[in-house]
Amino acid sequence: MQNLDVNKTVNAWSLLASTVFVPHTEEEYRRLVGLLDSLIDEVGEDESHPLASLMEIIGVLIEKYEDEHVPELEAD
Repeated sequence: MQNLDVNKTVNAWSLLASTVFVPHTEEEYRRLVGLLDSLIDEVGEDESHPLASLMEIIGVLIEKYEDEHVPELEAD
């Protein structure tokens, strides 16, 4: 198991917490969608890009919000 340096993590997270978060409101959801759009423009299909995993995490957070707050369309 890796030795986690909590102090370094706290410092890094304090810089990211306003950008990467679990959305609870429509406004927060829209902010994450905007961030994902920017990441897609930057990363594209390059899975080795340094921001590729961040793009995936933001996608998961958006999907979670949509699963909980966006009603599914019923097929006719």
